[in-house]
Amino acid sequence: MNCMLILRSILAATIAAALAVVAPLATAAEYPDRPIGVTVAYGAGGATDFQARIVTMMSAQEDYLGQPIYIVNKPGAGGQRGWNDFVTRAKPDGYELAAYNVPHFIAQSIAFPDKVKYNIDNLEPIANWGADPAVLIVPNDSPFDSAADLVEYARGNPGKLTVNGAGKFVGHHIAFLQFAKATGAEMTYVPHPKGGAGALKDVMGGQVKAGFNNLSDAFRSQANLKVLAVADLERHEFLPDVPTLREQGIDVDDSSVNFRGIMAPAGTPPEIVAFLAERVPEMFNNKRRVAKKMKDGGSPLRVLGRDEVAAMWRERQTYLTDLLAGLTE
Repeated sequence: MNCMLILRSILAATIAAALAVVAPLATAAEYPDRPIGVTVAYGAGGATDFQARIVTMMSAQEDYLGQPIYIVNKPGAGGQRGWNDFVTRAKPDGYELAAYNVPHFIAQSIAFPDKVKYNIDNLEPIANWGADPAVLIVPNDSPFDSAADLVEYARGNPGKLTVNGAGKFVGHHIAFLQFAKATGAEMTYVPHPKGGAGALKDVMGGQVKAGFNNLSDAFRSQANLKVLAVADLERHEFLPDVPTLREQGIDVDDSSVNFRGIMAPAGTPPEIVAFLAERVPEMFNNKRRVAKKMKDGGSPLRVLGRDEVAAMWRERQTYLTDLLAGLTE
């Protein structure tokens, strides 16, 4: 009798173990069976929000994810509010994803290690959709017509040149820090609480004298501002007449270029990550609708797969650690 009980116990344990292995696979095989949310850590109408809605609009098609994606905006503190919420609250089940911005979240994890909860080790890269350089902008009626004009004013009026951006240690801020260091001029950075869209409006309205903002946003708002320079190594095809800062004798490289894509929280089942890593780049590469809408909106498209994004994250982590050690606010 005791032998029978032992056999039954062993059999029950074996079945339970088998089910424990099979259950996650069955769940993954059904994924996704409902809409997927993507947190955007910036406000509605900004470049990240605008582009995220374009690159995910085809997700419901069976060739891609087979379920719609909806956007959840959680702006604040240059992305910190949204990303902190994401890594501490999101379930690792594939139904809660987020848009990333690099260098933003990596630079913030370096600059504020005790304040932010996110870093490259507790997030899973899925795919990258774009790379958006920072540009130096002024109001349309500004007396400044070049980066040199701004520098001359700043040197003659220490601290009075106000330059805004989407937040602290985002791409805009990094471009500002490099700009200030390269020129040796004393100027004041003004982080906007509502991100890039709010910062852009303040530049156009004359609340600040200048700003660093996204090339894509500036491209769509050319009638209301002047773009003085691009913070990249080369001129951009969308604004071919705008010189780089380096062309104007100011040593600012491409460290502030804003890479954007989709990520998942750490702990997401590897089979779900693999599914997303296969399908999401294909969705971003849709030429008929996604690529056309991105180009029409002045939004640079640069699609990278999961492995390429992971390598980019690691490279930026190393590079930004060195860069930020040599810059001050």
